[in-house]
Amino acid sequence: MDYRPTSRTTPTRYRERARYDRDTVHRILDEALICHLGYLGAGRPVVLPTTHARLGETLYLHGSTGSRPMRGAGAGLPVCVTATLVDGLVLARSALHHSLVYRSVVVVGDARLVDDPAEKSRALAGLLDHIAPGRAADCRAPNAKELAATAVLAVDLLEVSAKVRDGGPVDEPEDYALPHWAGVVPLTLTAGVPIPADDLDPAIPAPGYLTHYSR
Repeated sequence: MDYRPTSRTTPTRYRERARYDRDTVHRILDEALICHLGYLGAGRPVVLPTTHARLGETLYLHGSTGSRPMRGAGAGLPVCVTATLVDGLVLARSALHHSLVYRSVVVVGDARLVDDPAEKSRALAGLLDHIAPGRAADCRAPNAKELAATAVLAVDLLEVSAKVRDGGPVDEPEDYALPHWAGVVPLTLTAGVPIPADDLDPAIPAPGYLTHYSR
């Protein structure tokens, strides 16, 4: 079942690029390494980058117990969360029609502070595995002090939309004959060779989920 469009998730421009199917939304959220959390702080808009993980129909956001959004989420914090993937540069013959090949997701709703210990543990493990699948089981779990200093926000995926721009430039017909290159420069995220910490035991090899890392 698709997400239901609302007035807050319906774009005012390029509506044909909007997507509401769960597969597209989930793929973008699962591939993006960071998201941006927007909220009102002391009457002013604030946007912060953070890590996230989607577990089912809940989006979890990592933070510190001392941060403003975490302190204000007890009774529900109105938020807007965005995640964006850039897949290419779109170069047109005219300056106006330059663009990007991109995929994005916008989630709006009321975030809650995760205080249930079991849910918090699942969320923190999900945040690790979102970065590198398998990592949660391949490191020391947080102790009580670390858990107390770490906060997690949860936003239910209820008001959600994706926006996808693909294809090449859309130039004006009268510009086709101009002597300027036009097209798309594809962009990809590529992992390099893992670099061990200076104090790592040389006998410990890099795990397979890092030597074959890809998104």
